[in-house]
Amino acid sequence: MRKPWLLFVLGLILVVGGSALAWKVQTAGGIRVTEVTFAGKDGTPMSALLYTPPNATAATPAPGVLAVHGYINSRETQSGFAIEFARRGYVVLAMDQTGHGYSGGAAFSNGFGGPDGLAYLRSLKIVDRDNIGLEGHSMGGWTVLAAAATLPDAYRSVVLEGSSTGAPFAAEGTPAWPRNLALVFSRYDEFSKLMWGVDKAQDVTTSRKLQAVFGTTAAVEPGRVYGSVEAGTARVLQTPATTHPGDHISPAAIGHALDWFARTLKGGAPRPAGDQIWMWKEAGTGIALIGSVVLLLGTFELLLSVPLFAGLRSAPTPSVMRRDRGWWGSLALTALLPAVTYFPLFILGMLALKPNPVFKQGITNQVLTWAVLGALLTLALGAIGKREKPVFTRKLGLSLLIGLLSVGAVYGTLELVHRLFLVDFRFWVVALKRLSPAQAGLSLVYLVPFTLAFGVTLRTLLARVPVAGETTAAQYAGAVLALSGGFLLLLVLDYGALFLTGTLPTAFDPLSTVVAIQFLPLTALIAVIGIFTWRRTGGYVAASVLCGLLLTWYMVAGTATQVV
Repeated sequence: MRKPWLLFVLGLILVVGGSALAWKVQTAGGIRVTEVTFAGKDGTPMSALLYTPPNATAATPAPGVLAVHGYINSRETQSGFAIEFARRGYVVLAMDQTGHGYSGGAAFSNGFGGPDGLAYLRSLKIVDRDNIGLEGHSMGGWTVLAAAATLPDAYRSVVLEGSSTGAPFAAEGTPAWPRNLALVFSRYDEFSKLMWGVDKAQDVTTSRKLQAVFGTTAAVEPGRVYGSVEAGTARVLQTPATTHPGDHISPAAIGHALDWFARTLKGGAPRPAGDQIWMWKEAGTGIALIGSVVLLLGTFELLLSVPLFAGLRSAPTPSVMRRDRGWWGSLALTALLPAVTYFPLFILGMLALKPNPVFKQGITNQVLTWAVLGALLTLALGAIGKREKPVFTRKLGLSLLIGLLSVGAVYGTLELVHRLFLVDFRFWVVALKRLSPAQAGLSLVYLVPFTLAFGVTLRTLLARVPVAGETTAAQYAGAVLALSGGFLLLLVLDYGALFLTGTLPTAFDPLSTVVAIQFLPLTALIAVIGIFTWRRTGGYVAASVLCGLLLTWYMVAGTATQVV
């Protein structure tokens, strides 16, 4: 007999245990991590995590590093860099750009918040103002370059990870600006055309734009230091074997940044670049992320055992009797349609639903366009072809309540973990963060259309994929394949071509390509929630509510706000 509290307890153990591990790693060696807020330009509220090593005091100021994430990320994305910088005795300010995370303002405004972040870092008495480094990934590189341009004498060296000087959002680089520059540009970076004007990242060494920054007309030699550290004209190019988002979880990419600051900043606590522990923090928050899903499902099951929700319990009745050609055709259509329409509908969303005073987030608008139009297309195809009658629960009110309580339990646990350990639930580019007050209000705008779109997806999935008499494992596997199989194929083809040829087939929209990585685990999550709740309620409404609440929260908290 199933015990309804088992999953709930397991989820709590994973969440708390993983978060505690992450906290232990990021505070190793006596480092203190605190959340700070400060006023930016025109009073814009700015948010950051401050990593303070034990050697940094007002009596013994330590070198400082401003570390900034890229577009549609947040301060926590830089934790691998921040942890290792702090372990080497640097005071690290890992800030949220404007319009990202818990910083106010609109994305892209006020130099992305870079000048404000550098000014705040320099104001700390524990920081040696003559030894400050700037590190930024992708758009974070443009953020620190904005700081360098605004405060030209306020830093000593720069590390750009997967970023560039010059157009579209930074000042042009020269052999003398920015001061002491290290460029870490990975061999499989998806943004080589945007950043350095070359079709293949491997060809960055021959970029005219890059050569101008290095003061040479010949191909730039990776690993060779050009210019002089003492004169502030030093330059070096490093090309680790990873991708643009892979920089965050690459010991080589992080190690190159450590090497450069060891060479260009004075003070701190020297350590070999290979001495890195940040991956255990990533493992901890990854365990907590998995635990949050287990906790969600465990809370749902525990609540179902309460008499109030007894009316939701019902045995599922599969509509499909066997896996015939029709079943395989439905599976293929369900899997391929979202992936095939992904880029066209994302581009349409970018053009037709631009950020505005109601729908304020560009990337969320693109996801919404893809989800809603994909749902409408699914309904249209269902009207033309064979329609399976799903089991529908009339207990809509109970479904809404159990969904709110289940997701609320996860949110409450995240809030507790933040207060205890100052971490969130994440692994690499997949992160579940607390909502700022502004984001909480914005979530209400996106919630209904997303929930309705997920309702169509789950109704189709549960009417066509589960087969009578099959095992539980087969039901989950079929559902995951149906919703994630298309994206898995898309990413395998896309990145397989990139790794084999150096060219990304979808280079016309590299940002959407990177965003698609998140769709693989997210679509699998929708499938798991769908089957789990269907097996207990016999319907898709509760699953639609859970997915609507959870994924609206995920998207709004994790992307950028363009309109204040």
